[in-house]
Amino acid sequence: MNRRDALYAVAAGLTGVPAFALPSMLTRRVPSSGEMLPVIGLGTWQTFDVGHKPSDRAELELVLKEFVALGGRVLDSSPMYGSAEQVAGDLMAQLGVRKKMFVATKVWSSDKAAGMRQMEESMARLRARPIDLMQVHNMQDVEMHLETLREWKRRGLVRYIGVTHYTASEHETMARLIASEAVDFIQINYSAGERQAEQHLLPLARERGVAVLANRPFVGGDVFRRVRSKPLPAWAGEIDCTSWAQLLLKFVVSHPAVTCAIPATSKLEHLRDNMQAGVGRMPDEKQRVRIVRLLTS
Repeated sequence: MNRRDALYAVAAGLTGVPAFALPSMLTRRVPSSGEMLPVIGLGTWQTFDVGHKPSDRAELELVLKEFVALGGRVLDSSPMYGSAEQVAGDLMAQLGVRKKMFVATKVWSSDKAAGMRQMEESMARLRARPIDLMQVHNMQDVEMHLETLREWKRRGLVRYIGVTHYTASEHETMARLIASEAVDFIQINYSAGERQAEQHLLPLARERGVAVLANRPFVGGDVFRRVRSKPLPAWAGEIDCTSWAQLLLKFVVSHPAVTCAIPATSKLEHLRDNMQAGVGRMPDEKQRVRIVRLLTS
């Protein structure tokens, strides 16, 4: 057992996970810098949009604490997610884990000055200055905001810049953008149930040296509805999966272009399940095909 695994084992014992040595999570390299990031992150859309009372945030505090204890780093939010930035910032400060996190958020504005104010407010809410990753949300006025972000990156206010979208209809627009513009990250929808990015965008991102965050890894829960009546296949054990969530997340992060998947949850049980998808054996191409067939058979 190496030092990192031993620390995870201790953390697991303190947070209610069985006290055994957890394997280190798989990491992927950010092409523009070489920084390594764990392949399972944490989204905040809807799940972190809660009130200010301690009772409103109690389970989220446990979720975030466990996320870090199990090797998670990447947390993704947006000023468009209600109170999510404020809640995430408060909880990171309360738990003393901000320096362990890779914090990503977004800008979404049709005005340059308003966008700058929005980004300053996001950094204040998240207690993150510099912010690790600032992304242009849904590519809204993308050229205008990228101009600002390039300057902010030169000034050290942001570490990485990127663009996001959540629908396949915008993949070609994003592909044209990264073919002509230098960005560090893209964030796109990719899952066993939404595979359009495999056709062009993911290969292009890999070719251009752009890191990929995968949102909607469960297609908003649709993939679970598709397999609800099906037992987990016996061969899932060959890639160390004990749940559908792990199988579906391993499909996402086993694609060589994907840097990190960012499933959102407010449930400790689901967080633990998701995090297990980042350890153990990953599916090969034949197993990836089998996972897709499970959703269509």
